[in-house]
Amino acid sequence: MNWHDHIHSSPGILSGKPVVRGTRLSVDFLLRLLAAGWTEAQLLENYPQVSREALQALFAFAAECAREESVRRFAGPA
Repeated sequence: MNWHDHIHSSPGILSGKPVVRGTRLSVDFLLRLLAAGWTEAQLLENYPQVSREALQALFAFAAECAREESVRRFAGPA
């Protein structure tokens, strides 16, 4: 999956945050919805401008970011 086909950023759109191409829906917004328990079907129903391929691109983008960033360890609650 080439996420570049579906995800881009521009200084004039949401201050340069990565968004789904052709929308003002940021990658982090959609990932937070999924993390909160939204299903793929719910996202596609509520945001019809987002395609299944764009959702796959979100995961490809997140995976690449996670691979490139060092993960910080932190202590959980005591």
